[in-house]
Amino acid sequence: MGRLFAHHDPSNYAFETRSLRIAGHSTSVRLETLFWTMLEEMAASEGMSLGKFLTKLSDEVLELHGSDHNFASLLRCSCLIYLRSRRRPILPRAAVALGKVAPAA
Repeated sequence: MGRLFAHHDPSNYAFETRSLRIAGHSTSVRLETLFWTMLEEMAASEGMSLGKFLTKLSDEVLELHGSDHNFASLLRCSCLIYLRSRRRPILPRAAVALGKVAPAA
């Protein structure tokens, strides 16, 4: 079996617990380091500190769903959704070959 991802630096998937203040409440969240890095990037792209970004995310979830009982999972999924939204769509080769869509630049 070939190497897929196991050769990455283990510090990327090491757990890191951070103490946060979200909506006036102190809490701690345990995530892999790479997720914290991505959340910081997401916050910066919105022009916010990490704390403000996480508070906004929590507030939105509370408003829409009434609870954020699995906040760590919400944060991980938010990172994946963020990555997916930045990815260029992959067009089926058949559609390009048939001239139905222009090839990606």
